[in-house]
Amino acid sequence: MKLAALTATLTFVLDQATKLAVVQGLNLIERGVIEIVPPFLVFRMAWNRGINFGLFAGEGDLVRWFLVALSLAITAWVWRWISRSHQTRLVQISAGLLIGGALGNVIDRVVYEAVADFLNMSCCGIENPYAFNVADITIFLGAIGLVLFTGSGEDAPKPKGKGRKTP
Repeated sequence: MKLAALTATLTFVLDQATKLAVVQGLNLIERGVIEIVPPFLVFRMAWNRGINFGLFAGEGDLVRWFLVALSLAITAWVWRWISRSHQTRLVQISAGLLIGGALGNVIDRVVYEAVADFLNMSCCGIENPYAFNVADITIFLGAIGLVLFTGSGEDAPKPKGKGRKTP
């Protein structure tokens, strides 16, 4: 449980620190684009008011507050699940990545009314038109980790009952 909380806290801080440094510190809001190692890494300001790839972005405050509520509900569910069961270290880290990233994007939606995306990566003649942020990466990694590592470890919950033998 402590590992999930630590991972969530570090993820949240990293996400918010990178947004502050790049979006505010480098003034990406006004500059729009900063080429770091083009086309592999470009800072490109994008305000995502919707979900992945900007879906439902034109729906306004209703979608914004629905996404805030949904993110908080998922975060609370994952937190409760992790706290009520004995999970492996990889599952705890995965849950922390997902929770920290989700909370980072929730803060953006509350403060900026949209998620601040700024990372853009392209390669090999394929131009990626989308931007993302650290929270998006950690949410993806956390979700994949939960799928891959849940229920597969030696520290998974053990059955309780009368007939259980001890070594």
